[in-house]
Amino acid sequence: MSLTKAERTIITSMWGKISTQADCIGTETLERLFASYPQTKTYFPHFDLHPGSAQLRAHGSKVAAALGDAVKNIDNISGALSKLSELHAYILRVDPVNFKLLSHCLLVTVASYFPAEFTAEAHEAWDKFLSVVSSVLTEKYR
Repeated sequence: MSLTKAERTIITSMWGKISTQADCIGTETLERLFASYPQTKTYFPHFDLHPGSAQLRAHGSKVAAALGDAVKNIDNISGALSKLSELHAYILRVDPVNFKLLSHCLLVTVASYFPAEFTAEAHEAWDKFLSVVSSVLTEKYR
């Protein structure tokens, strides 16, 4: 699946706004993930998963940074996230379905931060982009 020029424009334009609050959005996305899908907490037994914890904020920042790398390399998302895919597949052994759950939580979080900008077209573009990101992150599983 490839992104159209219009979808790329929407993603990069919105990322410009998202990036100013990326750490908060990444953290809130994880908080939403753990509240909505508590089974995902099993990958973080060593973390303090209370809302706003330092570990949760640090990992939220990492999630946001990875997403930023995908946006910056929108024409080569696979190359940008290759090492992250290897880490999650071979070292962390994360169930690939969790990337889709995280994507859903990210969509909800972005929509709550930017309701005016999160039009139907933006939703469609971000959903497609995050599907590509999820697919790339599961490449090493195949």
